[in-house]
Amino acid sequence: MKETILIDNNTFEKIIHRLSNEILESSDNHDDLVIIGIKTRGEYLAHRIVENIGRTKSINLLLGVIDITFHRDDFTDRFIMPKLGPSNIPFDLNGKNVILIDDVLYTGRTIRAAMDEIFSFGRPDKIKLAVIVDRGHRELPIRPDFVGKNLPTDSNEHIIVRMKEIDKNDKVVKVSK
Repeated sequence: MKETILIDNNTFEKIIHRLSNEILESSDNHDDLVIIGIKTRGEYLAHRIVENIGRTKSINLLLGVIDITFHRDDFTDRFIMPKLGPSNIPFDLNGKNVILIDDVLYTGRTIRAAMDEIFSFGRPDKIKLAVIVDRGHRELPIRPDFVGKNLPTDSNEHIIVRMKEIDKNDKVVKVSK
């Protein structure tokens, strides 16, 4: 396996800062704006974005986390037992503008599952998507509203977002066979 660094630590931090600003600029009413991260790396990214907005703009956004395991359409195709964790949305979603956060957008199936989970908590006015990497190869008509980097890949390549909370450092790598 060959591993190529596509985004280093410094660029990763700049992307978090830029996404934070773009998310704020997209909303006229920050009172209705909420951030929801998809477990696991989307959760950490969401925390960082909320912290960055709070630190730089003094705006405290509501933060939630969702686990999409039971909404996946390939759940029965997997022969391993997934690690389950509860979703945590400690606020009313009705009428809110949700920014859904994930690390990599690929086929769109994770995002479809995430929207199913969100709607089990209420009916937001809007859902927008922010990702660190869009690697293409969509199978569903889903596109991100906020993108750190577009990194087109071949079918034999994978994009891995490494984060200091899990992996001790921040970077995005491409792994090829």
